[in-house]
Amino acid sequence: MSGRAGTNRERVMVMSCPDVDAEGFGRLVALVNAYCPRVESVRLGICAFGSRGPARYFGGEQALGGKLIAATESAGFACRIGVADGLFAALLAAATTGTSAAPAAATTGTSAAPAAAPAAATTGTSAAPAAAPAGAAPAAAPDGAAVTVVPAGGTAGFLAGQPVSVLDDAELAGLLARLGIRTLGDLAALPADSVASRFGEAGETAHRLARGEQRRPLAASAPPADLAVADEFDPPHELAEPVVFAAKGLAERFHAGLAARGVTCVRVEVEVTWADGRPSRRLWRHDGLLTAVQVADRVRWQLDGGGPAGTPEKQDAEGGGIARLRLVPDQVVRAAGRQLALWGDEVVADKVARAAMRVQALLGHDAVLRPVRSGGRTVRDQMQPVPFGEDLAPKLATDQPWPGRIPGPAPAVVYPEPKPARVSDAAGGPVTVSGRCVMSGIPAELSLDGEPELSVTGWAGPWPLAQRWWDPPSASREARFQLVTDDGRAWLATVRAGAWQIEAGYW
Repeated sequence: MSGRAGTNRERVMVMSCPDVDAEGFGRLVALVNAYCPRVESVRLGICAFGSRGPARYFGGEQALGGKLIAATESAGFACRIGVADGLFAALLAAATTGTSAAPAAATTGTSAAPAAAPAAATTGTSAAPAAAPAGAAPAAAPDGAAVTVVPAGGTAGFLAGQPVSVLDDAELAGLLARLGIRTLGDLAALPADSVASRFGEAGETAHRLARGEQRRPLAASAPPADLAVADEFDPPHELAEPVVFAAKGLAERFHAGLAARGVTCVRVEVEVTWADGRPSRRLWRHDGLLTAVQVADRVRWQLDGGGPAGTPEKQDAEGGGIARLRLVPDQVVRAAGRQLALWGDEVVADKVARAAMRVQALLGHDAVLRPVRSGGRTVRDQMQPVPFGEDLAPKLATDQPWPGRIPGPAPAVVYPEPKPARVSDAAGGPVTVSGRCVMSGIPAELSLDGEPELSVTGWAGPWPLAQRWWDPPSASREARFQLVTDDGRAWLATVRAGAWQIEAGYW
């Protein structure tokens, strides 16, 4: 992507399809390639490209966005598009597309936009900042699909109302919020030297983004050809996991060569050659610096997208397996150094990643899972297992109130499957709960399958929960209790269809 001469600005169009899998993402990138030959894959579900040239050809950014939406919808994808100066703002513009704050129609590049139109749809707020230019509003594409276009020069105004939580540094965002700096506009208004001296390199980068500039001045140069690295596989690998594990070591050689030249990579081309000689190439960008683990992740996503025939199932028969993997630096910047954590956290994390990828190479991609906090009302919904290396958003949003959720603290032990139980009153009869949450007695004894009977010394509840009543196959209705027993343990119990179950424990 190239910007205007004398500036570090560039017009970027981002297409976001958050629900797509790796195979579908490969087909999506192929569709976008028909409109722009240099498509960069930011991460799974998000691709970007410089919009200036394609927009001139197709009659403007709005027209180009409309054609892309029409093409992807006809292929079964539900995508959102954002256009702005720089990748960071374009990603946020795509995230605001289709929100309720977006006005019905505003035309990009015209001076007749209503003066009262809000500047931009602001994430997490009900109104955009009044100081932003009216032309920065999200606009409707010609085919009726929403496309958010931030006009050239309007990026700083568009970003001003965004909360600091949109920064990818959660620790810095939390610190800024505690200091009363709640929006990117608040951050941009601070003196740059004061931010740099107080918050260091992370704060300086965030301040540059808040002003609508690039994450860093690119100072890009054409990489020397000898910085590319490659591995040959003989015999060819028919499974992706060994190749992904090899990609980690290959990426380390790749970064060592870059470091020896005093540069680092922000955009890399992954080239996979199948045994029948057909190549698969894709550009991957990271709005930051690509580490060895992140390069390996992108190799996995590209391989999961399919072989020469387009699907993972056909690659063995028609592609003959993977014979060669090559990493080519496509855009490099001056290396500014990296500060390791005081207690060596970066080194430990790298060792963990290496071990996890080795297990995945032996047992499969789903053999190593990591917990990701999710939303929901039940304790089982609030933690989602995700394969190591996948950068997936939780299925249920964590920033919603979720009324009906059990009050904290959260249980430390959550059983994969609820354990059958029996709760009886002082007379030995079973405690039942009516449809109106009326209890037949006071819990006195708790019996678990395979454990001795325990005396209940304290309890709280019931908390009723009825979900998805409009969808009978997935509807559920239950009453939840917290029980304390004489052995010092506390339990989260539910009554569902007249049967008691233990969902979790507080020890």
